[in-house]
Amino acid sequence: MTLSRLFRIQKMPTTVGSRMKTQLLNGSIKARSLQLSVSSRTPSQKLLVDESGDDLATHSRSRSAEGGPGSRRCSSVDTNHSAAPRSVPRHDCPSSRSVLFNNALFHPASSLSFQPHIHRAAFSSSAVVAMAAEKIDGTAIAKKVREQLKANIAEKKAINPRFQPCLKIIQVGDRSDSSTYVRMKLKAAEECGIACELIKFDESATESELIARLHALNNDPSVHGIIVQLPLPKHVSEYAVTSVVASEKDVDGFDTHNIGELAKRGGHPYFVPCTPKGVMVLLEEAGVELKGKNAVVVGRSDIVGSPVSYLLKNADATVTVCHSKTKDLDHYLKHADVVVVAIGQPGFIRGEQLKPGAVVIDVGTNYIPDATKKSGVRLVGDVDFESASQVASKLTPVPGGVGPMTVAMLLSNVVDAAVHSFDAEKQRHSIPLTLKLLDPVPSDIAISRAQAPKHVTQIAKEIGISPSELEPYGAYKAKIDLSILKRLGHRRNGKYVVVTGITPTPLGEGKSTTTMGLAQALGAHVGRLTFANVRQPSQGPTFGIKGGAAGGGYSQVIPMDEFNMHLTGDIHAITAANNLLAAAIDTRMFHESTQKDAALYKRLVPVKNGKREFAPIMFRRLKKLGIDKTDPNELTEEEITRFARLDIDPETITWRRVLDVNDRHLRGIVIGNAATEKGHNRQTGFDISVASECMAILALSTDLADMRERLGRMVVASSKSGEPITCDDLGAGGALTALMKDAIKPNLMQSLEGTPVFVHAGPFANISIGNSSILADKMALKLAGTEPDEDPVTKSGFVVTEAGFDFTMGGERFFNIKCRTSGLVPDVVVVVATIRALKVHGGGPPISPGAPLNPVYKEENVEILRKGCVNLAKHVANARSYGVPVVVAINKFSTDTQAEIDVVRDEAIKAGAEDAVLANHWAEGGKGAVDLANAVIAASEKPKDFKLLYSLEGTVQERIEKIAREMYGAAEVEFTELAQKKVDTYTRQGFGNLPICIAKTQYSLSHDPDLKGAPTGFTVPIRDVRMAAGAGYLYALAADIQTIPGLPTAPGYLNVDVDLETGEIDGLF
Repeated sequence: MTLSRLFRIQKMPTTVGSRMKTQLLNGSIKARSLQLSVSSRTPSQKLLVDESGDDLATHSRSRSAEGGPGSRRCSSVDTNHSAAPRSVPRHDCPSSRSVLFNNALFHPASSLSFQPHIHRAAFSSSAVVAMAAEKIDGTAIAKKVREQLKANIAEKKAINPRFQPCLKIIQVGDRSDSSTYVRMKLKAAEECGIACELIKFDESATESELIARLHALNNDPSVHGIIVQLPLPKHVSEYAVTSVVASEKDVDGFDTHNIGELAKRGGHPYFVPCTPKGVMVLLEEAGVELKGKNAVVVGRSDIVGSPVSYLLKNADATVTVCHSKTKDLDHYLKHADVVVVAIGQPGFIRGEQLKPGAVVIDVGTNYIPDATKKSGVRLVGDVDFESASQVASKLTPVPGGVGPMTVAMLLSNVVDAAVHSFDAEKQRHSIPLTLKLLDPVPSDIAISRAQAPKHVTQIAKEIGISPSELEPYGAYKAKIDLSILKRLGHRRNGKYVVVTGITPTPLGEGKSTTTMGLAQALGAHVGRLTFANVRQPSQGPTFGIKGGAAGGGYSQVIPMDEFNMHLTGDIHAITAANNLLAAAIDTRMFHESTQKDAALYKRLVPVKNGKREFAPIMFRRLKKLGIDKTDPNELTEEEITRFARLDIDPETITWRRVLDVNDRHLRGIVIGNAATEKGHNRQTGFDISVASECMAILALSTDLADMRERLGRMVVASSKSGEPITCDDLGAGGALTALMKDAIKPNLMQSLEGTPVFVHAGPFANISIGNSSILADKMALKLAGTEPDEDPVTKSGFVVTEAGFDFTMGGERFFNIKCRTSGLVPDVVVVVATIRALKVHGGGPPISPGAPLNPVYKEENVEILRKGCVNLAKHVANARSYGVPVVVAINKFSTDTQAEIDVVRDEAIKAGAEDAVLANHWAEGGKGAVDLANAVIAASEKPKDFKLLYSLEGTVQERIEKIAREMYGAAEVEFTELAQKKVDTYTRQGFGNLPICIAKTQYSLSHDPDLKGAPTGFTVPIRDVRMAAGAGYLYALAADIQTIPGLPTAPGYLNVDVDLETGEIDGLF
């Protein structure tokens, strides 16, 4: 009795697709001279049709691409490997050529189609043409494919050693058949040079566990392909799990996006499903020309039939898909030049059904009983090979035909995915937004509101930030995870430009506007990927008199209201961290004054769960004290006293509370007046939040660990014995880090023309470095950088960052503190100058905010201007002293004349600038700064001889004198008794080798705001020296600096309100 096998269809929603290579579709069918012969034979196999009436043994995702329980999406095709027979229902059939259809038996004499009433009269034995079909050797072609893949990988690795295609296979449970197929993939991948890892889960693994792991693999840039070995346990939804795999990593090629793209004419899937792709490669290798040919696909499964039909159609074949409801199948087969069979029925298609000379691709994998085989079964296809080989011109065998191609195509897709991933890293570009320039130029807020920004996710995609690295805050701003620095660590940095200025007037000279205009010109007009890196503005000045700091005119950060108010809450986080430490200081002094040593120690190290243990942070203080004990019970009384009692001297406390509001009445306050404080009061005050050392640390940290260490070593006071008391002595370093862990991530926004902007950190420019963060610069330099196989000269992008105030302040600190810490070296210094400010330095009358400008600033006056250019010359010389090319940007005002512009240009070139360029970016956006952008590009290619102004050896006094003499033009530096005492204390405590920040007026090169031009011979008085040990510098006070501004009579907040219908903020600027 002959036994038949019934393969049922397991239907699942389609998923991931793939890129299709058009070269797979080329070829030609060669005519054959054939000798006709008469052939007839008696079929020896039964043909089975699924009881449901649909395609039999359709290539279910529950069966592997190799013919068993399979890869993520699997097809029932041959692998040229032996396998155990499937467990399927058996049916006794009375006739050797009976067809089981909808539970009814039909004799094949009446039909070879899926419909029982169709006859075969046209296919009598006398009509069959005898031919010797050419065997299409899938085993040999697959081997050729694997060898080519191995060669391609080696070739790409020679160019880029980082190139390493990587496949991850998820397997749940220990099914022996699944394990066999996984081993085959692992072996084939290894032979090709593909990194392949099996990730095994226990049979009890939950759906959520699998999905979580898949999300992690999706977000891992080193992983290029992911497959889920099917079937999964019954308690797990295969669709839910497999649908998680990212389309660009689903190398099986079946997600809805890619199948949809494959089905479209001119679509762009990431991958072509493996078996259909293998079919097309076989046709190509066989030299089959598909254009204009009639192709019949027997079977309409989502795994093979449908995708193959799309590929044939896209190759310009005329395609007919036949299935269980097709009438007169023989008619379609008799007219088919190419036949692809994927029906899941052994020997279902016979030679007499075929058109003589047809090309036949047999995708079927079927096991039939065979007593001569050890396994008791034999592997055959859907086509009766013996009869078909007498009619067809080309034919794939089973085994050894389509099967071996499936794994080869899987590996091909993995390599394609890696190539795509590496190519995508080079395809970064920012799509500009169009500006509609108006004259006269509207207000800043009107310009900002008139532009429709790009969604921040779009910006991120354009510049190469992955979704897993992006943390959106609303629609137009986002934080970027620091992990991107590791991912892009191999890249060469882009070009680094720092924008500084001449000594400004109280009205400002447009440094922020120039930063934005230059970035817009480079990115939106010159075509170089460019980032503007700017400081986050404090809300104090926003509601005061100064206003925001988003640039101005047609060169600004947008949306400017979001930029100037809250942003992502970084300043609020710093305020919270700073004030937590302030509370910790006063609280510790209170408790130490009201408790004895033993009681204090027991409360600091309490018993929990019957055991007394040190908190992890306490080991830092123990180490500082030289106590190497880990058991709190082992400390001696003397060690307990040293550990528990900080003994802070209130007179030495330097840590003040902060607030991001201009509130002059908090400059000096008394705390602790409540009766509950038992008379423990002291005088202190508030600073503005951006003056906090926490903000400086945010700007200078190189990673999260560095920020943690810097916060911990902040010195807040001295003990009564003169020892420095740190944040970690108080045990607050970890808590401060927790409050600031999100703040350390740079914020992504955009310019008016859609170019990327990083907004991060905003340290007070008077007493701190006045620069945006190192991390933002490093991140932008990598994003704008070049891959190892790219030309850095033509492909490098730019990072334009701004240094606060003039070069002698922000610029000098940029080099001697920021660059010293970061290790970065700028390629160009841009010095922003205005004719208005240079006239002030040439002897023009003072300029005051709100007062009418003197006519000298509105009329041509070359004589005063030329005198004032000594200030520009000094700043250019100062910048050049660091060995970096200098470009002068002449920020255009409407009252400037050509003669005045020519004077500034001449004087700048004489001073050593590479170029001096007029820029009209305020009125024209990036278009108005294209010449400046080209000058910067040219200067960036000039050689550099980078050097810092001073080393950290020698004394504090020597470093201060070096800055004053060489940068300011001073003759002497004079230290007060207090300043000298502080320097001696810091040196004794081990802080004598820190870099220096000198706090002085921004309105003069000297300490005196009335000394204009480029004064010399003056003496700089150093009134006090303070320390920012965590930030890593000392700051000397050469002037009385207000660290929390006040509000004017008519502050900015008077104009601010909210439109209650739209929710938009009105009246900011």
